[in-house]
Amino acid sequence: MQNVLIVGGGLAGLTAALDLADRGHAVTVIERKSYPFHKVCGEYVSNEVLPYLHRLGVAPDALAPASLTHFLLSSPAGRTLTAPLDLGGFGVSRYTLDHFLYQRALARGVQFELLATVTDVQFDAARDNHTVQLADGRALPARLVLGAYGKRAALDRQLQRPFFQQRSPYLGVKYHLRYDMPRHLIALHNFADGYAGISAIEDDKLCFCYLTTRRNLKAAGTIPAMEAQVLARNPQLRAILQEAEFLYPQPEVINEISFAPKSPVENHVLMCGDAAGLITPLCGNGMAMAIHGAALAARLTHDFLTKSIARPELEARYRHGWQQLFGTRLRVGRAVQGLFGHPVLSEALVGGMRHWPAGVQLLMRRTHGKAF
Repeated sequence: MQNVLIVGGGLAGLTAALDLADRGHAVTVIERKSYPFHKVCGEYVSNEVLPYLHRLGVAPDALAPASLTHFLLSSPAGRTLTAPLDLGGFGVSRYTLDHFLYQRALARGVQFELLATVTDVQFDAARDNHTVQLADGRALPARLVLGAYGKRAALDRQLQRPFFQQRSPYLGVKYHLRYDMPRHLIALHNFADGYAGISAIEDDKLCFCYLTTRRNLKAAGTIPAMEAQVLARNPQLRAILQEAEFLYPQPEVINEISFAPKSPVENHVLMCGDAAGLITPLCGNGMAMAIHGAALAARLTHDFLTKSIARPELEARYRHGWQQLFGTRLRVGRAVQGLFGHPVLSEALVGGMRHWPAGVQLLMRRTHGKAF
């Protein structure tokens, strides 16, 4: 029996695995893909995570990430405001960062089940342990399971999570490209029913990622047509779409992105990263949230495995700690999402906030954490 099985090998799963391995626990990560691979993600990480990554011995310096120090926001008509980022951040692709963490985890004895799909997680109250069912018929026992499998998976249906029963109108699209813009800047550009982010990553590349609705896509018919008819109405986005060198023939796309509240514990599984809750891209920082949530889960999991706390206390502390860390960020993110993407409201808000720098700083502080 493994001490811990982690379902999903993204940022939350990999950093939790590294943390628990360093504490002496046997850990297996189950990932349905094989590294390295791309993900739909803004690929900006707040510097709040750097002390923790240094403690884990996986500081991202070796990846030559971009240093991001300033923020730019544009309205659908192209009006802009800029502000410094309090803590700053770094830009690095998930393709590179996740593979780096995977290699470090392998070197520290973490076991991986790659190209494997979890179909069910069962809890045996009498034995106080889990059994994880794989699509190939195997059943893996574990003292504890962490769910770090991202925004949406068939396992959510199996666990009967409420958000999975509701259709979501949102879809995400991501490109890597080259384009002439300052490498210290992360820019967010509004358009009707959506917003796009662009910022530098490693190797002189940029990540260009946007969120929009199925309604926009259905009206246009195709992604290129939607970009030309909807996104390009913002002159900032029109310049990117017309002038940038797109590095891959097709973008990464994900559907049914849900920002509905989720529970951080389901059927005694501790949920981490996007599986526990998703912040709107306009507020950014989902990567830092995944890492911070993994740190919380790893610390409490260690206390449970060393018998310092029992399972009910583990779950109660995790729920409480998760809400303390992220509850306000998610509420602010959902409120802001209602303002941006709406042409009239976002024009008014960007116009007003251009003359209220303190308001911009307050918004960023409410959607970012402190160094840990």
